[in-house]
Amino acid sequence: MLKRISVEHLRLGMFLHELCGSWMEHPFWRSAFVLQDPKDIARIVDSGIKEVWINTAKGLDVKAGEAKEESDAKVEKALTDVGAQPVKKEVERVPIGDELLRASRIVARGKEAVTLMFNEARMGKALDAAEALPLVEEISGSVSRNSGAIISLARLKNKDEYTYMHSVAVCALMVSLARQLGLSETETREAGLAGLLHDVGKMMIPDAVLNKPGKLTDDEFVQVKSHPEEGHKLLMEGKNISQITLDVCLHHHEKIDGSGYPHRFKDEQISLFAKMGAVCDVYDAITSNRPYKAGWDPGESLRKMTEWCNGHFDQRIFHAFVKSLGIYPIGSLVRLKSDRLGVVVDQTGKSLLEPRVRVFFSIKSQARIRPEVIDLSQPGVRDKVASPEDPAKWKIADLDKMMATMEL
Repeated sequence: MLKRISVEHLRLGMFLHELCGSWMEHPFWRSAFVLQDPKDIARIVDSGIKEVWINTAKGLDVKAGEAKEESDAKVEKALTDVGAQPVKKEVERVPIGDELLRASRIVARGKEAVTLMFNEARMGKALDAAEALPLVEEISGSVSRNSGAIISLARLKNKDEYTYMHSVAVCALMVSLARQLGLSETETREAGLAGLLHDVGKMMIPDAVLNKPGKLTDDEFVQVKSHPEEGHKLLMEGKNISQITLDVCLHHHEKIDGSGYPHRFKDEQISLFAKMGAVCDVYDAITSNRPYKAGWDPGESLRKMTEWCNGHFDQRIFHAFVKSLGIYPIGSLVRLKSDRLGVVVDQTGKSLLEPRVRVFFSIKSQARIRPEVIDLSQPGVRDKVASPEDPAKWKIADLDKMMATMEL
């Protein structure tokens, strides 16, 4: 049985199932395990994580009254409340099928450009932000036409290209979020550039540490957490680097409750752009496959982030981020009230709760059916999303491929 408890109630012999916080910022990156070393409990407490999930079927239980009620219903209500708010009127969007091919070319060029730029930084060449602006403009243009295309494609990455593709993805997410927040075109371009360069400090960390599939040592964990300051040093030596880019690079791992790093800044000490960077960075990281952990479904990722929201993210910015993606982001597996499964393939612009869904599986017959795209926002369509679903539960391994190639 799974139980959610405060870290103060952890004891040796418990089976740690999951941490209620970003798994990027603690040393237990690969899988669940039995707590056998007092240092592991100390690490969890020191990481700033407030709560964890334990599995009492595989380890010790807590004393009566120490477990908390599960928060699924609360999280679902919080997201639904955001989804029920009026949708901001957008500029004319093109169908996602029309943008996917163009976006795929931009993503490919982006990966090449960032790889070259970051590798040159690794070898000591000064970065020039002006050289990256054309790429930011291309990404921004794709976001304007249909943000779902480039964001969903940039999420599909393998472990060897993670750092470079992550930079492209965070750039697109930052541009989309900036537009949702109503920032000016200049500020939006700055946000995109900051997203593109926010992780350049990882070039100073050995690949063996960044891609380690097992638990990090204390020294390795310190190395990983040094990347914001290492990146800041690299950018300070560069050309045409704005204060916004410097700030996001240095502070995208700060949390509003003061438990982040490197400076443990609290809410009012963290800039708007650094708060934006924190949300975009975490979302792309937890939805991407890594050497130590499979990425979460996009919809499930938003639900996890909602659980962390009060201590980790600025609520206003996080709500704007949800609106920019949709309650059920592209690539999410959902169950419809008609007892069919489908993958979200586009937002409709009418309601965050009524996306376009490619239905492909019948729960009643437990079999795949002929794929059909349904626009849940259209008059006369009675089917609705009943719940988000976990692809692993249904043993669906080709969800990303189905989404990415649907109309190419």
